[in-house]
Amino acid sequence: MTFPGPVSGTCTTCPYCGTGCGVVLTQTGSGGMAVTGDPDHPANFGRLCSKGSALGETLGHEERLMTPRVNGADSDWDSALNLVADRFRRAIADHGSDSVAFYVSGQLLTEDYYVANKLMKGFMGSANIDTNSRLCMASTVAGQRRAFGTDTVPGTYEDLDEADLIVLVGSNLAWCHPVLHQRVLAAQAARGTRLVVVDPRRTASCDAADLHLPIAPGGDVALFNHLLAHLAKVDALDQDFLARVNGFQETMARAQADDPAATGLSDDALQAFCALWTGHEKVVTIFSQGVNQSSAGADKVNAILNCHLATGRIGKPGCGPFSVTGQPNAMGGREVGGLANMLACHLELENPDHRSAVRDFWQAPSMPEKPGLKAVDMFRAVGEGQIKALWIIHTNPAVTLPDADRVRDAIAGCDFVVVSDITDRTDTCRLADVVLPATAWGEKDGTVTNSDRIISRQRAVLPAPGESRPDWAILAEVGRRMGWVAQFDYESPAEIFREYAALSGVAGGFGRDFDISGWSDLDDQGYAGLKPTRWPVTGARSGGRFFADGQFYHADGKARMVPVTWRAPVARTGRRYPFRLNTGRIRDQWHTMTRTGLSARLSAHLAEPFVEIHPEDAAHLSIGPADLVWLRSPEGQGILRARITDSVRRGDVFAPMHWTGETAPSARIDALVAAVTDPVSGQPESKASVVSLARLNAAWYGFAISAAGIRPDCDYWALARTEAGYRAELAGLDTVEDWESYARRLFNLPDAEIQIIEDPSRGMARVALRAGERLLAALFIASEPVAVMRDYVATLPGTTAPEALSGMTPADRPDPGPMVCSCFGVGVNTILAAIEDGGLVSVDEVGAALQAGTNCGSCRPEITGLLSRVTLHEAAE
Repeated sequence: MTFPGPVSGTCTTCPYCGTGCGVVLTQTGSGGMAVTGDPDHPANFGRLCSKGSALGETLGHEERLMTPRVNGADSDWDSALNLVADRFRRAIADHGSDSVAFYVSGQLLTEDYYVANKLMKGFMGSANIDTNSRLCMASTVAGQRRAFGTDTVPGTYEDLDEADLIVLVGSNLAWCHPVLHQRVLAAQAARGTRLVVVDPRRTASCDAADLHLPIAPGGDVALFNHLLAHLAKVDALDQDFLARVNGFQETMARAQADDPAATGLSDDALQAFCALWTGHEKVVTIFSQGVNQSSAGADKVNAILNCHLATGRIGKPGCGPFSVTGQPNAMGGREVGGLANMLACHLELENPDHRSAVRDFWQAPSMPEKPGLKAVDMFRAVGEGQIKALWIIHTNPAVTLPDADRVRDAIAGCDFVVVSDITDRTDTCRLADVVLPATAWGEKDGTVTNSDRIISRQRAVLPAPGESRPDWAILAEVGRRMGWVAQFDYESPAEIFREYAALSGVAGGFGRDFDISGWSDLDDQGYAGLKPTRWPVTGARSGGRFFADGQFYHADGKARMVPVTWRAPVARTGRRYPFRLNTGRIRDQWHTMTRTGLSARLSAHLAEPFVEIHPEDAAHLSIGPADLVWLRSPEGQGILRARITDSVRRGDVFAPMHWTGETAPSARIDALVAAVTDPVSGQPESKASVVSLARLNAAWYGFAISAAGIRPDCDYWALARTEAGYRAELAGLDTVEDWESYARRLFNLPDAEIQIIEDPSRGMARVALRAGERLLAALFIASEPVAVMRDYVATLPGTTAPEALSGMTPADRPDPGPMVCSCFGVGVNTILAAIEDGGLVSVDEVGAALQAGTNCGSCRPEITGLLSRVTLHEAAE
């Protein structure tokens, strides 16, 4: 939809995190797509992070799946869909409804999610549909349902603007939700909002914090129980609000009995935190994966909610607990019943009245009476042969689920596997019997819901490439071919949305919170022009906060405080596995990089998987900077580059979760994570597995660049895009005798002209392959981690580069150095030179000179570190 007025272009919604930023897409004269922030969208008011700003670089078709594939060969839609419908029908007939399963994704639009949920629960007759959102926010769902009676998000983004104190718990907001972090920084500047960060690591979010609490892994319940006990001790409870809350006495007794020593924090730190909480009336607690991804995740959520309920800091401007979600439509999936233990529109699967109402509305033959298999249990059942037909949509569980090697083997051994995706170059797609080409962002049409309940449109601006189809259309066609023609006779996402809105009116009749029935008669034109709107949307109410009136969704209308007690992570460290492994995201990559990995700019910031190790731990293990490290756990093993830093606690290590068998096979970090889950939410404990570390004693190390592909075949490799092609880090345990032959195989250049320098006594070799004067590829080999100017050398493929094998920049060409600001492509050396030459003393001055840090701001902590480095250097002189 093209809007008139100040916004020129197509208004849509970013496909990355749950912030739900509005973007404007505009065709450029060169045939490309310009991406800018939508200044009118209430989630971002025109701001975008580095990933959102680079969306235009990810729209090419190079890695797209264009046609259905059956058993590895191109097929046609009719044959592929007949096969899918037949195999699911036969599995149900032979083994029962619970022998089939869907594993879906927060990448789906709400209309896609709705059809998938309806097909599985209403017509296939099983609740075996779960989503990768189980891995990121299921504990919040469980905690909010226990406290409020339904999965209601009580706050809004506007609360960040009005808060006196913001507490980030297990959330690196600066890197994972940069636009929201900018909102926090704006509140600091405008009204002096205080900021506390609760995280075992010192992250970029700590740069602006008034207090960082480096809590022990799993210590969150003990921290908030201590706070709750303190609030009672200093008479800071809201007795009027507590009249609308059950469970106070038992919860308080449990909190007072808990041991604050489990936090690993000093008494002074605990007192400072409690003083900030009691000293500020308007408190927002933002929490994310550090809370959710735990075997005690639901209890952690309730420990936070308990403090807000006890003080009445909920439902008011500037107050409330606030879960920020990791995917663009994790919230839409929750609302539509995409989890195995929920019905659509926040109705309850185990409530017979709710089941009957949904069955009647759908005219469905039956409805499951019990929850289906949650993600980890689902793939365990796949491995045990209980699931005979499995459909995976827009997610990569062979990489992202805990105990990923076992999950990969389970998928490989399943009788029949379908994968719908935009590319077949994923670990999971390579295991499928049928791969179906789906449309991608920019080609899809529908709605998404962000973290503060704003429903926004995603709009198609590009034609669907090849034979790709929308997910709702694929799912509906399978439904029709299985015999349910009238119930899945959809012609557009607008038609699905109207049906969904009408069903929410049924939920509203039961007194549920999710009700958008005001849109049930929205015509196609109204749907096309739908503006971002916060639900509920009914004749009586639109948007706003929940719970200010003290009305909740339990049968008696009251909230519940839930008694919780700290318990340690399930996996225990010991002599064999002495380190606690924390996993998470990095700034410029997204999930398993099927989209962000296409952008050379995004890949330049942290181009290789790594493990953060405390300096004292590294010294004890004789691990030096840039060494490769072998990680082992009871579940699996991996190899990553050492990054030695005091941002992690002693005994803790951190590794990102983005790399796959396509980009760095030894860095599939979830292969090391135990399949331990929260007993209430079913969410995996992804931040507290145990590992051992050892330096990898490689026989050789390498760095490779190429204008075309690189085909690594060694014990360790990590591949990344560059503006000139590709770069790769390499290492091998066995000696290579012939580097010329190795390089030709590596780059698939058997006939290229070659230039080679070797010194076998030093274990050094450098190989350049050319077409005339033009450099095609180069390989640098050493007996220790290769020392070349990587960011400069990576620009050389396709140029004459006579000095390529030196690995150094010419004297007349500056080396920008490793990327710091991805939004504007500014490297570390450029920033350091500007600081030193221009006498710059602040991040704002650097921004004025170079633009670095002036867009999403997520690089500002790194710029601060560079300013400090120069200051310390000058002081030393």
